[in-house]
Amino acid sequence: MVVEILSAVVVAGGAWLAASLRVVKQYERGLVFRFGRVRAKVREPGLAVLVPFADRIQKVNMQIITMPIPAQDGITRDNVTVRVDAVVYFKVIDPVVAAVNVQDYRSAVGQVAQTSLRSIIGKSDLDDLLSNRERLNEGLELMIDSPALDWGIHIDRVEIKDVALPEAMKRSMSRQAEAERERRARVISADGELQASHKLAQAAATMADTPSALQLRLLETVVQVSAEKNSTLVLPFPVELLRFLDAQTPKPAPAEPPAEAKPEVNGHATPAPRSPGDAVLPD
Repeated sequence: MVVEILSAVVVAGGAWLAASLRVVKQYERGLVFRFGRVRAKVREPGLAVLVPFADRIQKVNMQIITMPIPAQDGITRDNVTVRVDAVVYFKVIDPVVAAVNVQDYRSAVGQVAQTSLRSIIGKSDLDDLLSNRERLNEGLELMIDSPALDWGIHIDRVEIKDVALPEAMKRSMSRQAEAERERRARVISADGELQASHKLAQAAATMADTPSALQLRLLETVVQVSAEKNSTLVLPFPVELLRFLDAQTPKPAPAEPPAEAKPEVNGHATPAPRSPGDAVLPD
C-alpha cells in the first residue's frame, strides 16, 4: 500500500514538473499568460517554471526576420509602368507589445511593406528607381517603420531588389544611350580636329620661316613609308623644291630678230648687210 502511494506521488510529481517546466532558447523570449492575462515579467532564455493549469507560455523570436516583398506593379511620376520587388529586414524589440497589440505581426509588416512600396513607386521618377535607390530605400524604411513601432517591431533595413521595365522602354533607353555615346564621340573627334588644326598651323608657320625644315619633313616621311616594305612607293614632290630648282637653272639669252630690208633710195633697194658666212651670187 505504501509503495503504491509513493508511486502515485512520484507519477504526480513527474506530471507536475512536465506541466510546469519550459525551456526558452537563447534567441527567444517567453511571455507568460496567467488565466489569460499577460505577466509583465518576460522570461529570459533558460528554464522557466510555470504554474500548472494556470500559466501558458508563448515564445517570441527575437532574431532579425528577412521578409521578401512581392513584386508590385505601379506607374512612376513620369508615367512609366514598372514592376518593383524588395526585401525588408525587421526584428521584435518589445515581445509583449508584438504579441498583444497585433494578431500576426509578420503579416502586418508584409502588408504595410507592399502598400509603402506602391506609394514610393508613384512618388518617384524612373531615373530615381534605377540610380538613386539609397534615398528610396531610406524613405521606404521610414514609411514602414512608422506604424511598426506601435507593434513593438523595428525595421532594420529595406532594399529594393529589382526594377522590371517593359521591353519597349528598354529599347528606347538603349537607343538613347547609344545616341548619347555617339554624340560624345563626335564632340571628342571634333575637339581633336580643332587641336590638331592649331598644331598644324603652328608647324606650317615654322616651316614657312625655315624651308629646310620642309625638306627634313619630306625625308622623314619617305623613311616612314619605306619602313613598311611596300612594293609601291609614292613620293610627294613639294612645289617649293620645284621653285628652288627653277630659280637655280640659268636661263638662255634671247635670240636677235632677223634684219629687215631698208627702203629704196633713188629707185634702188638698199641691200641688207651680209654676214661673213653669206654666199655672194653673181648678178
